[in-house]
Formats: sequence, structure tokens, C-alpha cells
Amino acid sequence: MKIKIIAIVLLGTFIYSCSPKLIQPEAPKVEDAPVVIEAPLTAELAEGRTLFVNNCAKCHDLYSPKDFNAEQWKPIMLRMQKEAKISDEEREKIYAYLTK
Repeated sequence: MKIKIIAIVLLGTFIYSCSPKLIQPEAPKVEDAPVVIEAPLTAELAEGRTLFVNNCAKCHDLYSPKDFNAEQWKPIMLRMQKEAKISDEEREKIYAYLTK
């Protein structure tokens, strides 16, 4: 009887040790994230940012400047200039901010 119990325990231990281990992925730690330090904006870029926030957020959520490259921003800015009713000078300041 003892031999059967020992054999079952050993067999169970062997099967358990050979089974695949499921490992839950860990969430990335804050310390592991790269630190991004943004340079302070020049007066012109700061004005472009202010114009961008004040005019564009009236109608829709703001896009990140990094969502599009400089070439992609050109037609967007031309189309949105009419919608936001901004001048060419204001459009250029916003464009400069978005493509900095």
C-alpha cells in the first residue's frame, strides 16, 4: 500500500514538473520607460501652440504633432484654415509648431 502511494506521489510530481509553465507578462515599469525631455518652445512656436490649442480644439480632439509628418500636415492645415477661419500668418505659426 505504501509503495502505491509513493508511486502515485512520484508520478504526480513528475507530471507536474514536466507541464508547461504559464507566465503572465509583466507590465512595463515606469523606471524602464525612456525619459523624454522636451526643449522649451521659442516664442513663435509657443504662439503656434496656443493658436493650435485655441482654434483646433473648438471642433475636435487635438492630434499630436507627431501623428503626421510635415508633408501630411500641409493639406490638413490648408483645409482646416478655412474651417477655423484663421489667417495665413496664423496658419504658418501653427504649421511651424506642428512640424518643429
